[in-house]
Amino acid sequence: MSILTVKNLSVGFGGAEVVSDLDFTVGRGEILALVGESGCGKSLSCMALTKLVAAPPARFSGTVEFTRGGRLYSMLELRERELRKLRGGGIAYIFQEPSTSLNPVFTVGDQIAEAVMLHRPEVSDVKAEVVELLKQVGIPAPETRIRCYPHELSGGMQQRVMIAMALGCRPDLLVADEPTTALDVTIQAQILELLDALRRERDMAIILVTHNLGIVSELADRVCVMYAGRAAESAPCRELFANALHPYTRDLLAAVPKLGAPSGKLATIPGSVPSPENYPKGCRFFGRCPRCAALSVKERKRCESEVPTQAEAVPGHTVGCHYWERTDA
Repeated sequence: MSILTVKNLSVGFGGAEVVSDLDFTVGRGEILALVGESGCGKSLSCMALTKLVAAPPARFSGTVEFTRGGRLYSMLELRERELRKLRGGGIAYIFQEPSTSLNPVFTVGDQIAEAVMLHRPEVSDVKAEVVELLKQVGIPAPETRIRCYPHELSGGMQQRVMIAMALGCRPDLLVADEPTTALDVTIQAQILELLDALRRERDMAIILVTHNLGIVSELADRVCVMYAGRAAESAPCRELFANALHPYTRDLLAAVPKLGAPSGKLATIPGSVPSPENYPKGCRFFGRCPRCAALSVKERKRCESEVPTQAEAVPGHTVGCHYWERTDA
C-alpha cells in the first residue's frame, strides 16, 4: 500500500522549470532511493512534497498525495496552517548538514523537546521522552547530553540528534537528504544501520536522497534515477542493478569503483548536468549520451527535440528513453 504517491510533479522558478513530470510512489516500511548527480533536482523534489520552498517564487503543479491515519491529503492544495501539522508529524526531514540545521543557541534537548511538544502534545513527561529518543539513536549518557549545545557534539552525534528530533515526531515518512555526506565512513555505516533498524521497528517509510550507489544497493527497496529534473529510470533495486536500461543509469553504475577491477583510469560521464535555463528541448541527457553515437541522424534529431515518455520495460521497471530497447547502442 502506498503511503505517498507523486504524479507529474513539476517545480519552476521564473521562466525555468527545474523539476518536470516526476512520478514515484513510496509504500509503508519501504526505502525509496532518489539518485543522480548534484543538480538533478533530488532535494528540490523532496522539499516540494510539503512545499518547504515558498510559493511564490516557486511554482508547483501535479499531485502529491499522502496518506496518514486513514486520511488522504493532497499536499500541494493544502494551506500553510495544514501543512505545518504534517511537516514533522507526517513527513519528517533529515538534512545533510546537521550543524546548519540545529540552532546553536539552544541545547539539543530543548530542540528535540520542542518537536515532541509540537507534534505529540499527549506526551506528559517530555524530558523522559527526549532521553529515550537519544538512547534509541545510540547517544551515550543521554541524561547529560540533553544539556549540550550543538557545537559540543561531533558531526556524527549532531546527525543522531537530528534523527532523534525527526523520530520524536513519530512520522510515517522520513526524508533523509544525504544524511551521511559530512561524516567519515565508520559513522556513515552506523547512521545508515540505525535508520534501517528504526525503519523496520516502526514500519516507517524512507526516501533516501543520495549519489552513493553503494549505499543504495545495501539499503533501498526501489530506486528512482533522476537526471536534470526528470526521472530517467525507476525500478526495484535488484532489478535496476542487474538490468539498467537508461544510458545515464548505465554510466552511473560504470563509474562506481569495483574491488578487483584492473587498475587504470576510472570511468566518468563527460560534461555536466545542464542548468534549468539550458535544458535540452527533448531528452535532457542529449549531448552527454553515449547511445547517440550509434543512432542515425533522424534518430538523434528525435532525441534532441522530443521528450521521451516513460516506457514500462517489465512490470515495475520504467525508463525514459526513446531507444531503450536498442542493444547495439
